[in-house]
Amino acid sequence: MMNAIQPEEDRAYRKNLSSNGLIYLGFEEHPIKVVNLSLTGFLAELSDTQHGHRIKDIFNSLQVSPRVDIYLPEMRVAGEAEVVRVEATDEGLLIGIEFRDLSYDIDNLLYNRRAYRKNISTLGEIAVDGNDYVFTTQNVSVDGLMVRVARVLDIAAGSRLTFSFRELRLEGEAEVIWAEVDEHSTLLGLKYVHLEREGFPGVPRFVRDQVLSA
Repeated sequence: MMNAIQPEEDRAYRKNLSSNGLIYLGFEEHPIKVVNLSLTGFLAELSDTQHGHRIKDIFNSLQVSPRVDIYLPEMRVAGEAEVVRVEATDEGLLIGIEFRDLSYDIDNLLYNRRAYRKNISTLGEIAVDGNDYVFTTQNVSVDGLMVRVARVLDIAAGSRLTFSFRELRLEGEAEVIWAEVDEHSTLLGLKYVHLEREGFPGVPRFVRDQVLSA
């Protein structure tokens, strides 16, 4: 259950402002308007642009899993947060959010990578020269992923490799964009060439133009 509203004296100082952003929940990106901001989180409005069951569904999903991804381009912040308060209003929902795992100064990051990268650590397998190797993801986006293999591998940029995630029932083909090797492991930057499903589950795109045009 979401926390009740805290007494004013117990809350961190909040600065009133008006800024737009995105929140990813229910496997969808939703535009939000930031009402006020503190060092620990912010209060945002999520408008009900499609009246009916949409807001009710979002409210119910937040009760089950309050962890969300956020993108605030004017503040140059993106990352993971937790919803700690939800109130229904005539216009939609008022959402209280606490920061958890954020990336700052993201303008160049989003420009160069084109899509938000979510820090996810999960196991998968990749095929190299007929051999299968286990890897651990470092981060994942809708365009590609960064993975670490606990072996020193000789892989050239431009190579195409097949990969799979058994637990997620996800597989596909990726191109090696770059490779870095240390004494014990190989770090790979991969770009999807083909996926057996629409995308990596639970990962938003977060495009700056989408916020500006909202």
